[in-house]
This record gives sequence, C-alpha cells and structure tokens, in this order.
Amino acid sequence: MRVSVIGGGTITDSQRTLSEAVGRELAARDHVVVCGGLGGTMAAVCRGAKRNGGTTIGILPGDSRGAANDDVDVAIATGLGHARNTLVPLNGDAVIALAGSAGTLSEIGFAAVYGRPIVSLGSREIDGLDIEVVETPAEAVEAVEAAVSS
Repeated sequence: MRVSVIGGGTITDSQRTLSEAVGRELAARDHVVVCGGLGGTMAAVCRGAKRNGGTTIGILPGDSRGAANDDVDVAIATGLGHARNTLVPLNGDAVIALAGSAGTLSEIGFAAVYGRPIVSLGSREIDGLDIEVVETPAEAVEAVEAAVSS
C-alpha cells in the first residue's frame, strides 16, 4: 500500500523523531511512503523509512528532481509549486497527517476531496471531515491499514 505522509516543512526535534518513527513503522509493514519530498516532516519520514528498508516517493513542487531530500527513492518534479499538494494525497491509498500549517491543511482538504482515509497523529481535527485521531506511529499505520482494507 502507498501511504501519503503530510506535515510541516519546518519541524521541532520531537516532531522529527515522531516523523522518523512513522517512516520506520510504514517500512516495517512494507508500505511505500509518498510525501512532498523536501525537508522537515518529509525528510524525517523518508529517513525513517529508508533506515528500515522502505521505499519512498517524493512529489516535488519545483522542476528539479535533484531538489529531493537524500532519502527519496523516486523523485517526481512537477513544476507546480503549492499546487502539487493535490498530488501528494492523490497518490497514496491513505494519509497520515502530522503537525504542519497551511500546506498540510490543503493536503488534508485534498485527501478528503479524493476520499482518502485520513489519520491524524499530532495534526488538526477539522469539523465536518472524517479524521481518525491516534496517539502513536503504530496506531497511525494500523488505522490506515484498517481503513483501506474495509
């Protein structure tokens, strides 16, 4: 399964640790990570996945695949800027949302538009959207697995 992981481009040390743990958990269960391919949450989740033998896809806002973080296996340059935020949730079977700001909120919105299950691990709850809130990386991965298999 492909799981889109979304979150901030600038994160705290504790958010970095959490993001890496999500990447490790996804890789341990043989899921592919889809993300925006740059820094912050994106770099941390890719690093966690790669350290655990996982595969990562980065959907980049610019026109250079070389801009991807070092742990992206498949870099997709879009040249779309923030409009690429529609492609990140579209290319996952489900979405795990971590802490972030406006870009993360837009990706949550697109995930809802495309009918992707959304799991929040330190992100926001939004009235009117079906977002499952969990407390740990393992719970996040279990929740997306359950949502996709149902």
